[in-house]
Amino acid sequence: MKRLVVAIACLCLAASTASAQSVGEKTGINSTLGISPSTPDFVKQVAVSDIFEIASSKMAQEKGAPPDKTFAAQMVTDHTKTSNELKALISSGKVEAQIPSGLDNPHQAKLDKLKSLSGADFSSSFRSMQVDAHKDAVDLFERYAKSGDNSDLQKWAQNTLPALKHHLEMAQGLEKQSAK
Repeated sequence: MKRLVVAIACLCLAASTASAQSVGEKTGINSTLGISPSTPDFVKQVAVSDIFEIASSKMAQEKGAPPDKTFAAQMVTDHTKTSNELKALISSGKVEAQIPSGLDNPHQAKLDKLKSLSGADFSSSFRSMQVDAHKDAVDLFERYAKSGDNSDLQKWAQNTLPALKHHLEMAQGLEKQSAK
């Protein structure tokens, strides 16, 4: 009887760990546990992040203060590059995943908020969002680079990480300017 209980407990634990791969990125459980996302989840999160970075940065190029515009130009260039690299990995057949065509609801809400702001309010929100977005991206890429389940995508994540860390430093520098 004890063996049956132990076996059932093990099966339940394995099932909950497997389901955490796809649900976890939405709830933050994978990040909390330091678990690498599944390849489809990683691709989805990267693609949505890139779409958000590009859209919000294009907005900052129009509405932001001069430092925002400089940062935003770099984000448009760099995130367009990573989007193209990710698409190339998928179209080559090295990675099997779907790239979403648009933003998820949380990212769309952030973009809508930015659209409604101007001046110092815009700059402050844009800068804060950039810090948060890049912290999330660095965490996501670190986890996948460490133990992702696709070697080509894992290598790409490892190679992309230094640029994302630099983006985070730049965004944190911008945010400090808001505090002055």
